[in-house]
Amino acid sequence: MNKVSLNGILLSATFRNTRSFSIGRWYCSSTSTTQSQFLSYDKDPGPAFIRQDVQKLLRSMTRLELDKVFRKRAVKNNTVEYRFMTDEQLREEVKKSIGRAEKLLQMPPIVAAMKENPQVISRDPALSGFSDTKMVFTDISFGLRNNKRTIVERLTDGTLQEASYETKKRLNQIYFPLKGRKIRTPKMFDSAELNKILDSGEYEFVLNKACVQFEPFEKEYHDITSAVFQHVNENKAFDVLRSTRHFGPMCFFLVWQRLVDDLLLDMIKRNYMRNAVELVFLHCTLHDVSVDAEGSEQLKEHILSTEAPIIESNKRTVQELEQDEKFLSLVERFVLQHCVKKVQLNLAIAANREMINDRIKLAEGIRKMHGER
Repeated sequence: MNKVSLNGILLSATFRNTRSFSIGRWYCSSTSTTQSQFLSYDKDPGPAFIRQDVQKLLRSMTRLELDKVFRKRAVKNNTVEYRFMTDEQLREEVKKSIGRAEKLLQMPPIVAAMKENPQVISRDPALSGFSDTKMVFTDISFGLRNNKRTIVERLTDGTLQEASYETKKRLNQIYFPLKGRKIRTPKMFDSAELNKILDSGEYEFVLNKACVQFEPFEKEYHDITSAVFQHVNENKAFDVLRSTRHFGPMCFFLVWQRLVDDLLLDMIKRNYMRNAVELVFLHCTLHDVSVDAEGSEQLKEHILSTEAPIIESNKRTVQELEQDEKFLSLVERFVLQHCVKKVQLNLAIAANREMINDRIKLAEGIRKMHGER
């Protein structure tokens, strides 16, 4: 165990005059990081999030779009390389690109927010008043994981206790800095600045920064992601996060809070009928409800046992259009039983059904023209 020092001066000097300079000033409080109203998980969402069927549904709804995953970004190395390839080499490169894209779309975990309960190690009244500042001690041995590193603090009343999480996080960042993480919480997470960034539509930027600055179990991370997902839902800007690693957690959050109407409407309007059915099944799974529709169990089994095509063709076969009609019927029953915005959803369903029927008639007409049965 080493006494924390900085150039021979105790790091406890950073906590000097604690009565007028609180540790909390180093971090944005939970009320200042987000909007005044935000939704949270009422119980541990981790077990539900890691379920195999839930993960499959979330990955499929994310939609792997290579053009979007590998789009140009504001980074130092943004060069483009051109190569001449054979058809076989091109197919091999596409497979590799899909593998890289799947790694980039790995979703941040959703776990319960941490509840702190620092353990008191000892109480020594004889040391009360020995110093007017707290003293912090940390084990700076190499090879230890930060969450396993022993960090304790001696209070002015002589109490020796486990350091708070904020203190541990700050000291770990001082001795073993993580790339991109700041010792002090960036001002961008303050309520006023955060609202400006969200109003400009930079949702992915905020969420990426939150993943770097916070751990998934920190309350600040929960508050920020909640504010972002609610802002996306209110502005119906779902396509901004589609095909990013944050789309799945957003779907999970909205389904958990029973706020799926606008997302479902967006999927229907874009003719993502498989994704709409997957959203319905995710809602049924998380809330232990069912849809009173014929063949719902068979459709669920079909969804979970098959993979959606990565590259979809604009030309749909009659069988695919008939499958979309079955998806649409299931969604229609779900809207009737569980949704609030029934009028908007039913109008979108009616328009989509008319489009599907027209396409089926057109496809059957073309098939008859070619003499097929």
